[in-house]
Amino acid sequence: MNKSFIRFFSKVVNSEVKSFKFTDISVRLASPERLQPKPEAKALLFGKHFTDHMLKIEYHVRAGGWQAPIICPMEYISLHPAAKVLHYAVELFEGMKAFRGKDGKIRIFRPELNMARMNLSASRSCLPQFDAEEMIKCLCRLISIDQEWVPHSEAASLYIRPTLVGTEPSLGVASSESALLYTILCPVGPYFATSSDAEAVSLMADPNFIRAWPGGVGDRKMGANYAPTIKIQEQAHKKGYQQVLWLYGEDHQLTEAGTMNIFVVIKNRKGEKELITAPLNGLILPGITRQSIIQLAKEWREFAVTERVVTMPELLQLTKEKRLLEVFGSGTACVVTPVKRIFYEDVALEIPTMEQDEPIYKKMSKTITDIQYGEIEHPWARPID
Repeated sequence: MNKSFIRFFSKVVNSEVKSFKFTDISVRLASPERLQPKPEAKALLFGKHFTDHMLKIEYHVRAGGWQAPIICPMEYISLHPAAKVLHYAVELFEGMKAFRGKDGKIRIFRPELNMARMNLSASRSCLPQFDAEEMIKCLCRLISIDQEWVPHSEAASLYIRPTLVGTEPSLGVASSESALLYTILCPVGPYFATSSDAEAVSLMADPNFIRAWPGGVGDRKMGANYAPTIKIQEQAHKKGYQQVLWLYGEDHQLTEAGTMNIFVVIKNRKGEKELITAPLNGLILPGITRQSIIQLAKEWREFAVTERVVTMPELLQLTKEKRLLEVFGSGTACVVTPVKRIFYEDVALEIPTMEQDEPIYKKMSKTITDIQYGEIEHPWARPID
């Protein structure tokens, strides 16, 4: 595994964590009249439909910490008006997917990395951590109960949203002595509603706005990182761009593209293909798909792989020299999405991603989705029993 990724996730190891146990789980199924009709896969929009059940695990310091996991019918959450999450954004979440293969098996993709990242976010938020494997077992049980919601299609999947919020009813900026860890499930189609994820998107890069900064929490999956980006995202949409390419620093470094990690493919000075992505320097989220792409690329040994800073001026120069070959984004929601255009300082930079004979983005997308749907047997895909 990539050394920077190992260093990043090694911070999460905490042998003193007293976790809930899967063996304590209780299940209360929805009555037949509460079961919802399932939408057709081709009609799915991202994040609009939810399954019949959810997972809930409460945490209370005064009650000894984590309580027993509960799977129950999907329901509203009751919070005190003074709950920490409502006032100080004491909240974090993860994004995962379950896939139904042609063999009928349901698989989840590298869940241990999501749980490790979630614990890192929890630690940064002073929220309780948990045993990753116990949580994965609870998630698998939830998915097995709502397994008919996993689309019978390789163009759709079941999105998994574990969420952890501070629930203590107390005003004042301080850690929360109570919390709720819950998970909801959502059958989804393509992330970009206006096109399939195989089609290229356009990005708006405006150096007047930044997403993250050194010493901040840009490398943690917290809701507070996303709310301030919505207004800029709306500006991009009005101008005809699907996502914002977030820049940082006076040299306009590429960090992330909306909710995606960003990759650049160039022809380097040696005349060789080189895949480049931003380093894990605290400014970007350590994406699971990002890490998978880096690992696959290094295993293939077909081109150089580099984690380093890339700037917009460098992209402009590479374009002039006809050495910029591809730009693409990666993430759980979109998997791999090619980029065709970047609007930067009144210039529409055309990216020849779709013009390549054998583009790297396409091979990456196919390999990862083949693993996810079981076309390729791989330890990254964990079957649901």
